[in-house]
Amino acid sequence: MTAPQYGLVAYVKLGHLPAHLSILPPRLLQGSEEEALTTLERLCDGVAPFQVTLDGVDSFRPITPTVFLRVETAAPMHQLHDRLNTAALAANEQWSYTPHLTIVKLADEGRLLAAQELARKRWEAYRGPRRTRVEELTFVREGESASQWTDLASVRLGRALASQSRG
Repeated sequence: MTAPQYGLVAYVKLGHLPAHLSILPPRLLQGSEEEALTTLERLCDGVAPFQVTLDGVDSFRPITPTVFLRVETAAPMHQLHDRLNTAALAANEQWSYTPHLTIVKLADEGRLLAAQELARKRWEAYRGPRRTRVEELTFVREGESASQWTDLASVRLGRALASQSRG
């Protein structure tokens, strides 16, 4: 059995669509889960919540069949990513970090173009807010498959660890 990957996300409710902003893309830990949580708590305590503005629909094709919304105001996410990509959470990422809000990750490219077009139409028709406030991050671990993730702990920006669960 291979070691699970971990990530850090900020969950967002956008209309009826539950989605997440990726702060730290999937990675192997450079230490224990406990060390990663300690790093998160220490480093997030000094970061104020921030707003992001969401832009148009895009995909990571051909790298991965993921449909996402671009983040127009990317600087705070870049700064947070760079701050947290250290110690037990450090990774030499294969691709440069792209702030984005994941809409759907498909199993293969077969339905990617249709999913991207549907997302584009729904985004154009969406009349709700296109800004969201990032106040809390969730540390996640990969499950049995790459599409299953378990929430391990939440940390509020500017505060200590909010909640923790083991599973």
